[in-house]
Formats: sequence, C-alpha cells, structure tokens
Amino acid sequence: MPGRIREDDIAAVRERARIDEVVAQHVTLRPSGSGSLKGLCPFHDEKSPSFNVTPSRGAYFCFGCQAGGDVFTFLQQIEGLSFAEAVERLAGRYGVDLRYAEGSAGPPRERGQRSRLAEANRLAAEFYASALADLPEATTGRQFLSERELDKDAAERFGVGFAPRSGDAILSHLRQKGFRDDELVTAGLVATGNRGAYDRFRGRLLWPIRELSGDVVGFGARRLFEDDRIEAKYLNTPETPLYKKSQVLYGVDLARRAISSSSRAVVVEGYTDVMACHEAGVETAVATCGTAFGDDHVRMLRRLLLDHDEFRGEVIFTFDGDDAGQRAAMRAFDGDSQFVAQTYVAVEPDGMDPCDLRVAKGDAAVRELIARRVPLYRFVLRNIIGRYDLDRADQRVNAVRDGARLVASVRDRSKVDAFARELSGMVGIDVDEVRTEVRRASTTRPGRQPPQEATPSGEGAVETPSVPNVREPRYADEWEAIKALVQYPYLTAEVHGIDSGDFTHPTLAALWSAIVSEPLPTGADPAWMGRVAERVRDPLGRRMVAALAVEPLRTVTSPDTRLVSALLARVQELTTSRRIETLKSRLQRTNPIEQATDYNRMFGELVALEKQRRALRDRAIGGGLG
Repeated sequence: MPGRIREDDIAAVRERARIDEVVAQHVTLRPSGSGSLKGLCPFHDEKSPSFNVTPSRGAYFCFGCQAGGDVFTFLQQIEGLSFAEAVERLAGRYGVDLRYAEGSAGPPRERGQRSRLAEANRLAAEFYASALADLPEATTGRQFLSERELDKDAAERFGVGFAPRSGDAILSHLRQKGFRDDELVTAGLVATGNRGAYDRFRGRLLWPIRELSGDVVGFGARRLFEDDRIEAKYLNTPETPLYKKSQVLYGVDLARRAISSSSRAVVVEGYTDVMACHEAGVETAVATCGTAFGDDHVRMLRRLLLDHDEFRGEVIFTFDGDDAGQRAAMRAFDGDSQFVAQTYVAVEPDGMDPCDLRVAKGDAAVRELIARRVPLYRFVLRNIIGRYDLDRADQRVNAVRDGARLVASVRDRSKVDAFARELSGMVGIDVDEVRTEVRRASTTRPGRQPPQEATPSGEGAVETPSVPNVREPRYADEWEAIKALVQYPYLTAEVHGIDSGDFTHPTLAALWSAIVSEPLPTGADPAWMGRVAERVRDPLGRRMVAALAVEPLRTVTSPDTRLVSALLARVQELTTSRRIETLKSRLQRTNPIEQATDYNRMFGELVALEKQRRALRDRAIGGGLG
C-alpha cells in the first residue's frame, strides 16, 4: 500500500509555506487591518472582496461562500489536488524533503493524475526548448523569432520550443521517463490513429502555457513549414484535465506580479505580442489561447487586479485595426460590465499589432501605444458614429440615436451625462437633443423595436418609401414660395441662385425643376400652369399643382415682385441655415490645434455664410415677411 507522509514533515511544509504567498499566486491581497489581508474570492464571483487571509494563523476564510482552511486546503481547492499532492507540491516549492511511513526517502506510492500530467507537460516543455536551441531542423523556428526581434534570451524566458518533425520524438522521450501512452494522450501531448500513438505537435514552434502557479498545462503551436499536413496556422492543446482554454491566459505566470503591483493588465491577441510587450517593458501583457476573451478570463484578472469598488485598476485591450479587431472590441465591450476596473483600448493607427510595431518602430513605440489608450466605450462609440455621413442632417440624427443606445447602456450612471455631452461633440448636435435620445433609449426595453409611423395602404398601394406630408410646418415656407410661383410667375423677377436643392420636400423640389424649365411668362398666361403640370410625372405632384393654384397666399397685401422675392429669399435663408449647421458640426468635430488649416478655412466659410444669411433675412423682411 502507498506510504503516508510523516506528520512531522507535513508540519515542516506547513511552517515554511506561508499561506499569504501561496494565495497571492492566485489572488491579489491588500491589508485590511489587524494583520489580515483581503481579496476577491477565487471560489465564487463577487464584486466586493470578502476573502480573508490571516498569515499569523495560516488560515483563510471567505465570508461570501464560507470556503476556508489552511494552506493545504487552499491548494486542494484551487488546483484540484489530493491532500498528499498538495503537500508534495508545496514541499517541492519550499525545499522540504519528504519521508514516508516506511522510512524511504522517496514516495513509494503512485502520484495522482494531475501531478502526473503536470510533470509530463513540464518535461515536454524542457524537451521542446532544448530542441529549439540545438536541433538543425529548428533553424526555421529560430529564424521566425529572429525576424520578430525576439532573441535567444527572450525564447528562454518564455520557454519557447520546437517540436521535431519525426512524429514520435516526445512520445519516445516521455516513454523513457516512465509515462504510459494513455497518460500522454490525456495530457494532450500525444494523439492516436490507425497506426497507434504519435506526437500531436510536429514541426511547429511551441509556446508553453502556464497556470498562475507556473505549472505547464498546455501548448500553443505555430505552423512553420508549407508541407505541414495540418493547415491551421495555430494549433493548441485540446481540452484536458489540466488545460481549459477558457480559463488560462498566456503569459499570466510572468505578468502576475506586475499586474498586481500596477493594478493594470494589458490583453493582446497573440503569443508573440505578449513576448514583444514584455521585451518592450510592458510586463502586464497576457493573451487568450485560441479563444475569445471570456467570463473566466475576466474573473482571473479581477482577482489579480483586486478589482472592486474601492480600488479600481485598468484593463487595456489591444486589437488589430481591421474589421476583426472592431468585432473583438464590440465583444469586449459586451463583457465590460463584469469589470469594476476602467477598460481601455489601444490600437495602432497603422493597424500593426504590438509585435509588428516593435519590429518597425522599437520598444518605445509599444510603450507609447499602451500610453495612448482610450476608453473602450469611446472607441466603440467612434466605430458606431463612423458608420454615418455626418455632413448629412438625417445621418447625424441616426448617428445620435445609435450612439444614445450605447450611452444608455453604460453601467456607471454617474457618467451618462458626460458621455452624452461627448456624443454631442462628436456628432455636432445640441446636447439637449442627445440627452432626449439617451432618455428614450434608456426607457426602451432590449430587443423591442421603436414604434413605426403608420403609412396608408389599400388597393393598388405600392411598397415604396413614404413621402412626408407636405403640410408639415417644416415645409411651410417652401410651400408658400412654390405657391407664389405657380400663381404669379410673371412677378418673379429673378430665379438665379436658387435650385431644387433649396427645397427639402421631394415633390416641391420636383415642382421647382418643372417651373424653371418652362419659360416664365411676362404677364398672366392661363396656359402656363398646364405646361408646368405636364412636366411633372408624379401624379401626386400634378394634383399638388392644382392645390397650389387655388390656395390663397398668406399675405394681407396684394402680391408684388418684392413679396415673391422675399418668399424665395426665405427658402434660401433656410438652406443657408442648414449649411451653417453642418459647418458648425464639422468645426465641433475638428481639433483647432492639430487641424488648424482646416479649422481656419471652415471658420472663414462660417463667417461668410452668416453674412449671407443676414442679407437674405433682410431681403425677406423688406418684402413684407416677418
């Protein structure tokens, strides 16, 4: 029967293994008074820390989920070990030689599965690292790293290795170390086929993936050779009792202390990006392993950041500038509410990832990339606003409505008003209008579509975009001007300087085009209106000509040239006002320092337009319009 570890050796391990040091490998702890430490519980999800560690007593306890015990219990719970495995793990870490009941110097019993799998992965990592350094066939791998400015020291620091192409290199090596084939399959190092067992990784560059404790639990493998039968560029260890890709972050073992001390984590997209960041001095960089950033990753970082309401850190995501990067940013924003920490995004304008950026511009450029981070919320908002043409009034309205939904979703309600003002500045629309849209978005239930305006339907109805009602107040001045032209064309002294674009209602714009295409009469001409109507193809437009011909003008004086001119001036004034609004929107979105030339040019245009608007208003007033 397996021998038991002697009690005095267990006591020696317990004495040497400081519980705060062991727990701190998984949870960031802060002093909480009376010699105790506090952090976020690793055994349940919580927003405020309730996990307490008392080093003087060698104990921990969570007031949230009631988990508690000593240093051995913690390791058993956090890593899924048996008691004996926990003792052996800590004994190896703190240099205690264990003796067993029979008095032998080594363990006479079979170690548990987890320990066996961890040992197989550790030996495999050592084997692969030696292969990268020594084998001639690994030249391609060494060249791959060299081209990315990652030298031998960097490779050793991260344990980068090479899997020989033979197909049985690691299988033979670990068989010689006493491992069975079924253990190696369970560890994800070996696969089986019709011809038996073979190496899972062959002819690839390998990055060992470690837990917070430093144990190797899996590998990420990069394709190097064109004749590789597996076409996927990256191949990861499959799910195993040790390796759960949704629960590990590459580089977290090296970044753990820096994340804890700086309260900052940088999440990048690839193994070489992590290496490049660390080499450049950004030692808080980690990456997911072939999967999207998910809930378990959030929980791990929150524990390391001690992310809670009283102590907020930073999580900075780096994404490529392409469409995939934009989608990744949106996914990250969807999970943003799980962090109390402020989330940021850092994107290189040229679209380069941190590794490429370091090669092209050096270490300082990588540090500057992280320093130039912008709030994730603002990055996502810019992407939303960027879908719209802000030089068009209708598009600005749509941009505000879309952006308002984002603002309304912000978890920190104290920031909503500030973000509404920011949206106002980005789009160039009055902040009160933005606040109205944000309130509307806040009261709309998720997934519910806003009510649509009813459109007339019936026999012979055609499904085309509805034409707005010409009787709406916003079209009153346009309607009155066309009415005067239809009834008194001979009083129109001048039509230059005005065109169909000055009329915002599509039918009135079409009527204007028909009017100016027919020579204006010099006196009363009953046939003239008929000729205009014939040029209007739209039946609605032709009926509208008749209505315009019979409806009285809104004036108490007899119509004259000055009145018709004043009505046209009012239409031009409205057009000029719209141009001023658009120009002000552009100015509001332009940095007067960084874009001084454009800013000054537009400011000059604005001054000229304001002068033009005043002249048109004077003309309208002089013609009898209030």
